Amino acid sequence: MDKLLIEGGRPLSGEVAISGAKNAALPLLCAALLTKEPLTLTNVPALNDIDTMLKLLVQMGVKVEKVMRSGIPGDGAGETVILDASGLDNPVAPYELVKTMRASVLVLGPLVARAGEARVSLPGGCAIGARPVDQHIKGLTAMGAEVAVEHGYVHAKAARLKGARLFTDMVTVTGTENLMMAACLADGETVIENAAREPEVVDLANCLVAMGAQISGAGTDVIRIRGVERLHGATHRIMPDRIETGTYLCAAAAAGGQIRLTRTSSAYLDAVIDKLMDAGCDIGIEREAITLKAPARPTAVSIRTSPYPAFPTDMQAQFMALNAVAEGTAVIRETIFENRFMHAVELIRLGADIKIDGNTAFVTGKPKLDGATVMATDLRASASLVIAGLVAQGETLIERIYHLDRGYENLEQKLAALGAKVRRVK
Repeated sequence: MDKLLIEGGRPLSGEVAISGAKNAALPLLCAALLTKEPLTLTNVPALNDIDTMLKLLVQMGVKVEKVMRSGIPGDGAGETVILDASGLDNPVAPYELVKTMRASVLVLGPLVARAGEARVSLPGGCAIGARPVDQHIKGLTAMGAEVAVEHGYVHAKAARLKGARLFTDMVTVTGTENLMMAACLADGETVIENAAREPEVVDLANCLVAMGAQISGAGTDVIRIRGVERLHGATHRIMPDRIETGTYLCAAAAAGGQIRLTRTSSAYLDAVIDKLMDAGCDIGIEREAITLKAPARPTAVSIRTSPYPAFPTDMQAQFMALNAVAEGTAVIRETIFENRFMHAVELIRLGADIKIDGNTAFVTGKPKLDGATVMATDLRASASLVIAGLVAQGETLIERIYHLDRGYENLEQKLAALGAKVRRVK
């Protein structure tokens, strides 16, 4: 199993390109199930989660063609993937593929809408707390599907889904995406209230509209979808990854130096950029680029995670690492997932001063951290350990980095381009 070895204490300097968004790409891949015509997606990141989703679609009968990217790996150009679901013949998502990635549940809505049936294993993924699919099931049931959960699978059937008024009990991104896709081929109008407002939801809606869907309100908490008889093929470019962007900005803020990130946008990062400016960073905004100049030592910043457009839970761990070396004490409140402080124990191994009380962490910054061997527990926790390793004196060895490969394309190459001393070891 691969590990990541980091020799810390080096400021970051230079330019790196941001990849396409994993959390946008996964539902967009599933959107191919809604049509018999080819769907072409560009700026697709090369990640383990993407490969898993493609394997899942292939075993359902979807033909997948990858077009080699131009340039060199890590240049941010992204891959082009052409998906042809005209031969869809196996509407099943088996446990063997679903267990490693919760986003696999996103095939449920499109399969029921297009094939009239779906059998999807209950999902797995990161160990950051319960993320139930009950909102997905509740919505499909309201749209007329017969849904049963048996032997670890969600089995849903519907001759044709019918439009309905749906209200989710909690803001759920994958739930909103699943129900929005299902509603595209339903009979009549569907209204999703308390919908997720994330940019990835808007990106999916834009692609579906290009395929012939009738959707309004994406990006607000009420989305309206008028079902159509069929969708057609389209070409869509996946949005830049706002969490990858935020992670590199955080890394430079903690390690020091000055960086420029290209092929990205500040439009989805207001909450993160505000906090980085509070930490003392000098941020420059360009049309498709962001620059950051770090202070001599960052100032501690308190955060509270909430659904978009508030501070994202996917950036909480990275800011904990930043606060570990900042001046002062920060209070971090996690309101989305109940088990998302597991990285704190590993940061403490590097010398961080962190105290946990329920869903609240108190982080008192130290002038320096010390390298040690640590273990990644989930995707964003892995990123926090990388940031801490870049700052720590000496060598930091991060184990179980397969989590990183799920969500960060060419991480060590990109960090090396910024002057970090990072290498993958067996």
